[in-house]
Amino acid sequence: MKIRPTLCFFAALAFVSCQGILDKDPLGTLDAGSFFQSSNDAVQAVNAAYGPLLFNNENNNFYWAFGEVTSDEAVVGGDGSRPGITELDFFTYTPRTEEFNDFWKLNYQGITQCNTVIDKVPGVNMDGTLKNRVLGEAYFLRAYYYFLLTQVYGDVPLLTKITPPDELKVPATPKADVYRQIIADCDFAASVLPVQFSGLDVGRATKGAALALAAKAYLYQKNWEQVLVYVSKVKDLNQYALMADFEDNFRENTQNNSESVWEIQHTNLELGVGNSLNQWWASKKFNEGYGFAEVTQSFMDAFEPNDPRRRFTVAMNNEPYFGLIYKNSFSSTKFSVRKYLQPDSTATQKADGDINYTAIRYAEVLLWEAEALAELNRASDAQVPLEQVRARARAQAANPATTLPAVTTTDQAAMIEAVRHERQVELGFEMHRFFDLVRWGIAAQKMPNFQTGKHEVFPLPQTELDLNPKLVQNLGY
Repeated sequence: MKIRPTLCFFAALAFVSCQGILDKDPLGTLDAGSFFQSSNDAVQAVNAAYGPLLFNNENNNFYWAFGEVTSDEAVVGGDGSRPGITELDFFTYTPRTEEFNDFWKLNYQGITQCNTVIDKVPGVNMDGTLKNRVLGEAYFLRAYYYFLLTQVYGDVPLLTKITPPDELKVPATPKADVYRQIIADCDFAASVLPVQFSGLDVGRATKGAALALAAKAYLYQKNWEQVLVYVSKVKDLNQYALMADFEDNFRENTQNNSESVWEIQHTNLELGVGNSLNQWWASKKFNEGYGFAEVTQSFMDAFEPNDPRRRFTVAMNNEPYFGLIYKNSFSSTKFSVRKYLQPDSTATQKADGDINYTAIRYAEVLLWEAEALAELNRASDAQVPLEQVRARARAQAANPATTLPAVTTTDQAAMIEAVRHERQVELGFEMHRFFDLVRWGIAAQKMPNFQTGKHEVFPLPQTELDLNPKLVQNLGY
């Protein structure tokens, strides 16, 4: 998808500055109104709304650090040039930790762009089908940005229209209300978005992405019945299937495949907006890698014997590592992540990787289904989607007959634990782990520095608290 967010009018219309969402002059209505004259303007506007998704140096999108370094899967590595990542690892962060302010700004920047599209595009004289598609993309992206914000901070201000700064000083909206808005936005998006795109439009939000995000919102609310309803809607589209090769989800030439439900595009973008995970996560022994997230022994121990997903996810001593032979000295833990990394020869430069981030894979959709069924005490039914995921991995093992046996338990607690285990090994280092541990209520069991009642969400940025006296800091900070 050759969406060019940095070439659009994104910066001109967004009013989220480096100091926060409350400290800049109101959006010029005349400027925005004069821009939206044609269908091309509308498409450019929604293209710009994709910009904050990217994991690049310009965005400083450290969502991965919240999901991984704060979890039991990774520890901070590298040279300490990002002190905030060290604070996340040890739970010593404060409202002044830079990464929280960066992430807040980034996502409200995306929301502002979406609200601009939603407000202005209905008045553009253009083809109705294209207009609905553009609006559907904006509604979906707004829902996605709000999902990330409520994952990270809990209650956050819910802004659904272009709002001048003097009206932005509002209290945080309860998380339950934010989820309702997310689902409403997803429902509208699903009603107007196409099932798939082709050509240069591949990678735009689709009907399946909207339905899947709604399912995930219900998952976080523990509304298991609605999870099953929306998973069924995703499956009924007949668009998705597991790739035969697990690793095809992380190779440059096999992206946007049948397993991809919502994939953030880094391929074929101009210099500077490629995937910086290629540098941030690479070992320091791998040509300018930063080694910011090093793999823990406990994550390695989670894999069953001979599970092939381990070697696709993590490199260890004497294994191939992007043209090198990995050695224990490559990491303080003796293990380094492989996902989202690529050989130097296939990247424009180290910080501009071409590997996309698949935020929702069909494997995860199946595991949502298995989890909901298990929680509803339907362990026998949960065996089916769980086995689909395990069978794909088993087929790639050196000896499938003795690897990853089918889970046949009908005990509810045992099935819930089996599904949770499968999420970790299937989706390791895909930025879900910390949030999973929190929603399962077991984070304190896995991370010794985690304080129940405090660390379930991250603190609101101090900058925003200073600007908006109606915001109240999260409990415990």
